[in-house]
Parts: sequence; structure tokens; C-alpha cells
Amino acid sequence: MNGGEIQIGMIGCGVVGQGVVDLLANHRETIHHRIGAPLAIKHIAVKNPRKTRNGISPSQLSNDPQKVLTDPDIDIVVEVMGGIDPARGFVQSAIQQHKHVVTANKALIAEHGHELVASAQEQDVDLMFEAAVCGGIPILRMIRENLASDEFESIRGIVNGTSNYILTQMESQGWDFDRALKDAQKRGYAEADPALDVNGGDANHKLTILSTLAYKTLVSTDQIPTEGIEDITLEDIELGHRMGYHIKLLACADRGASGALSLRVQPTMIPLNHPLAEVPGVLNAVQIQGAVTGPIFISGEGAGGAPTASSIVSDIIDTSRSLLRGKPRRVAPWSVDQEHLNAVRIQGLENHHSKYFLRMHVEDKPGILAQIAQALGHYEVSIEQLYQRENAQAGNITVIIITRACRERQLQSALVQIEKLEGMGDAPKRLPIEPSPE
Repeated sequence: MNGGEIQIGMIGCGVVGQGVVDLLANHRETIHHRIGAPLAIKHIAVKNPRKTRNGISPSQLSNDPQKVLTDPDIDIVVEVMGGIDPARGFVQSAIQQHKHVVTANKALIAEHGHELVASAQEQDVDLMFEAAVCGGIPILRMIRENLASDEFESIRGIVNGTSNYILTQMESQGWDFDRALKDAQKRGYAEADPALDVNGGDANHKLTILSTLAYKTLVSTDQIPTEGIEDITLEDIELGHRMGYHIKLLACADRGASGALSLRVQPTMIPLNHPLAEVPGVLNAVQIQGAVTGPIFISGEGAGGAPTASSIVSDIIDTSRSLLRGKPRRVAPWSVDQEHLNAVRIQGLENHHSKYFLRMHVEDKPGILAQIAQALGHYEVSIEQLYQRENAQAGNITVIIITRACRERQLQSALVQIEKLEGMGDAPKRLPIEPSPE
């Protein structure tokens, strides 16, 4: 600290970074009072230092991150540039320079959090990343601190606002996927390259972080089976609603009786009476089932400059309090020191046990439904509901089947056989069904 003032350096200053600058300026007195010392942004490294930015003097800007990383007066480095490289090197360098780090970079923490946490613990500095999951919702702090005495039976999350907005618009406006995506891009909810949002990659990163914290185990992104929403059609949404469901992209973690973890990111049919079914637009929501506390539901703004900046500043405040006490790491990033993480078995998607929604396009001819039922029955997949309707194309029907609960591997084996039946159209669509709340 320089003269009792806590000095901040930033790398990146886009929408989120500008939100941090604005929040620190607008709430300066409140933050000073809550910390017990003033905060000041000393330097910001950006690609274009000549660009005018609100509330930032040109003297604070440069295109050289080393001015942030090597300045001995800077106490906290805030990384808001995004992406893995070169952000990974900058964060590692800041840690090695004995600087505390606050980041909102979910991809970086999901892919390289273990090594960065290890470095931070070795250097006895804080690495804070509350803003990496669900923006302004303090879900990581809740898991790490408020619910530290509980064990988590399951976690369900709508953790990607872009995909949730697209699915909401498809249902409410009757738009197809492409039109809803273009609308999301126009409104700034989706990037020009929306791949990570719509293919489930962003939700995968967030579930990696959530499950590592909740279950105190090493989880990697490639251990989470991940499906996106690119293949969800307006027909799927309409038929799902007819059967009593909304479609949401869910990030799910379940701990079985054996202690093994089941992790997945999938478009899922949610019963209309389920709390997660009514989370609209760009909102995020997480439902936790605790062994002691039971169900806990939290929802709010999950993305955007202001909510994410709020979480970043919250981490800055926490880190500043630690600085003033001279005692960093009041709570370790993974809830425990890294060497005390558990070795937990993570089971494959083939063992997932669920009801399923099946949608098939088939020729309207005698015996086809019986053949489908026979294929399902051969692999012990029972039918709970069956619905069919004629299509505009003469001689074709759409068949909807709600199965009873079965294993994913049973259903997949049956679908391989069904795809080979004469008269089948495109590949059957299968979506897991979330149970109704008790």
C-alpha cells in the first residue's frame, strides 16, 4: 500500500472493466467506509490507450501490461481482458510478483485454475474469481462460505444468459434458432462468434468451477459431457410445451449414494411447475440441494457489465480487507487448500438415470409405432406417454414419446436400432427430463 491507499492495476477495460471503474468511482465513499482505506486505480493496460474512456485519465492508460505487473505500488491486479492466452501469463506473473489477483475469467479458471491456485497459495496471495460464474449472483461465495457446513446432493444451474435468452425468444416469439440468435447479437447478449454460448462450452466452464468448489475435488472440463442448443428447433419447443415442459440449457451435478459425481451440460425438459422453468431472458439461476439445508434457489443478473463489475468489486473489497489485516486467504479459493482436495470418481453420461423426451419424424404406415415400441422394450425402456400428429408433408407424422426413467446407455442402444427402421426420417431427438419438484 502507498500511504494507506490500496492501489489497483487493471488489465483490460471493455464493458466489464468500465463497469469496475464506474462502480469504484460512484461508490467511493461507501467502499472506503466498508474497507477502512481508500482505493485508487493507478494504471490500466489496454489495447488502444488513445480511446476516450469515462472517468479515466489518459495518464492512467498504456498498452503495456508490464506497467501493471511490475509496479511495486500496485497491490491488486484486476484481469478483465478475457480469454486464456495471454491472460494466463499475466495472472501468473502478477502472482509471482506477490500481487493479489481478481478475475472474471471463467475459461481461465476452469482450464488452469488448479495451477494458478497452487501458485497463489505458494506466494501467499489471494486469487479471487467470484465474477467468473453467474455475474452478480454470489453463488461461489455462498458455496464456499455460507454453506460450508453442508454437503451438496445436487446442483442445477441456468448459467449462460445468451442461450437462455435465445430459448426464451424462440418460445415467446415463435422464432427459429437463427432469428433468435441474431436478435441476441443485435442486443449485445451474444458475441459475433457465439460458439461458446450456444455449444455449451461457457456453461461447461462454469460447472467445472462450481463442482470443484462444491465437492472439493479436481474437475476438468473434459470430464463434463456437454451438449449445446444449436439443434433445438421451434418444433421441439412447441411440442415440449404441449407435453408440459420448457427447454433450458442446464448445468447439472449430482452426487450418488456411492459418492461418485455425475456431471453434464445439456438442453433439458423442465416441468412447468419447476422454479428453473420460469427463469426468462438473460437471467441466471442456480438451485442447490443440500443434505441439511434442503433446496436453495438463487436467481439474478448473470451477465453484463454492471452485475459482473459488482462481483469484481466485491472481491476487491474482500482482498483489501485481507491486505489491511496482513492475513491473505481468509478462505482458500477451493474452500480448502489445494493439497486437501478429494479424489472423487466422476461417472460417465451413459449411467445418467432419467426420464427422456423423444421426438421422431416417421412415415405414417402400419406397424411403425409397434416397431419403435419393440426397440425400446428390447433395451428395457418403457413408454409413459405417446403423442403423434400429422405433418404438413403428406404421409408423415411426428411422434413424441415420454419414457419412464432409464439409463442413458439403454436409451442410446435403443435409438441406434430405431434409426435403422424403414420409414424413419431424421435422427430422433432425445432430451433428458428434470423431475418435478416434490
